[in-house]
Amino acid sequence: MEVTKRDEEYLETMYLLHKNKGVIRVKDIAKALNVRPPSVVDALKKLAEKGLVEYEKYDRILLTEKGKEIAEKTYSKHVFLTKFFTDILGIPPEIAEQDACQFEHYVSEFTIKRMREFAEFIQEQCPYVLKQFLKEKLEETETEKKES
Repeated sequence: MEVTKRDEEYLETMYLLHKNKGVIRVKDIAKALNVRPPSVVDALKKLAEKGLVEYEKYDRILLTEKGKEIAEKTYSKHVFLTKFFTDILGIPPEIAEQDACQFEHYVSEFTIKRMREFAEFIQEQCPYVLKQFLKEKLEETETEKKES
């Protein structure tokens, strides 16, 4: 079974809705993904066929164990990448968030593991160098904001 980038986006959105609101509704998914409700219904049908959600029209929407597993992995990548981009690369949070949202669907678990190891290494072994790098990047970002 192939899980597409779009499938992951829907699953992650449903996971977060359930986590934050306790319920998953078509209108909330549509709002979060900036799509129309009929598009959500089509996606839910496809996800149900793949065994990733339990969905019946006008009934509750639930992630299956497999769907939840994929959603949690995707969300975990998202959180890590956002943190890596801001804390290690000095990327402004709003850009880091957008980039993480895209990157999370394409990066392998192996690469994420290696990035985590690198982040831990650089934070433990070179905290001063990292701090200096981040300070310079923050100053560059502030200068760029003033110029635009």
